[in-house]
Amino acid sequence: MSHANAALTPRARLRLAQLVVDHGWTHTAAAKMFMVSPRTASKWSDRYRAEGPAGMVDRSSRPQLSPSRTSARVVRQIVGLR
Repeated sequence: MSHANAALTPRARLRLAQLVVDHGWTHTAAAKMFMVSPRTASKWSDRYRAEGPAGMVDRSSRPQLSPSRTSARVVRQIVGLR
C-alpha cells in the first residue's frame, strides 16, 4: 500500500512506465501527464525495463547496510552503563 502522500500508486507507476517503454513517450511528457519529475519517470521506466510489472510495487526505504553502525561490543557497554 502506498503512503498517503505518494505521487504515484503502483498502478499509475505501471501506466507511466508503459507509456515511456512501450509507447515511446519521453520522460518529460509522461512526467508532465502524471505530475511528477522527469527523474521520477526515468526511475520507474528503468525499473519496468529491468523487472517488468512486478517492479512497480512499493519497497522498504530502510537501508540494507549501515557502514557506520555502532559495533555490538560498544552497544553492550552502553547498555551495561545504563
